[in-house]
Amino acid sequence: MRVLLVEDDEKIARFVEKGLQAAGFAVDTAVTGPHGYEKACEKCYDTLIIDIMLPQMDGFSLINNIRTGKNNTPIIVLSARDRVDDRVKGLEAGADDYLTKPFAFSELLARVQALIRRAGNVTDPVVLTYEDLSLDIVKRQVKRGKTFIDLQPLEFSLLEYLLRNRERVVSKTMIMEHVWNYNFDPMTNVVEARICRLRDKIDKDYPIKLIHTVRGAGYVLRTQDA
Repeated sequence: MRVLLVEDDEKIARFVEKGLQAAGFAVDTAVTGPHGYEKACEKCYDTLIIDIMLPQMDGFSLINNIRTGKNNTPIIVLSARDRVDDRVKGLEAGADDYLTKPFAFSELLARVQALIRRAGNVTDPVVLTYEDLSLDIVKRQVKRGKTFIDLQPLEFSLLEYLLRNRERVVSKTMIMEHVWNYNFDPMTNVVEARICRLRDKIDKDYPIKLIHTVRGAGYVLRTQDA
């Protein structure tokens, strides 16, 4: 999952970025309103986290411009402005949630995950499943049948992305943009290497393989290779 953080306070931005990355998110950052708007328009994000007191363009204007451009990505306001009229103004501008500073990172993470589930119409609010494979988003646990599988954060994020797009082919570029925190380099084999390690953990000891390569197109989570 990929998040855009628009925050001009370097200390807070670093804190939120590291926390989200540890939770398996790819994070892009911007420090001004115009820069945030540019990034929101050029890439597809799962959530936007926006401060209100930004240089050059405040957060209210940024959110309004994003919504005017028909961008429906979930938005969380993260601001020290805690008056009721500020919260109302943020929600009226088009934000989906409003969290005031100081804040607990665990609460921010829970709100981000809730908005992503809501936007993706995930029927189970906690667990993603396919066949005998399950991934618990909150507990950060993966099981195949009754066996728990230990995954590293990037592997967990990659499997979550495949599960959210189960039976749909996702390209190498799509995976890079949603799971890794840098621009796509067609010469790198990092996706292939991580898919291989994930297969070893998810499929190696099971007769039914779930992760398949679609030659020239990408990867897909399904029960049969085609």
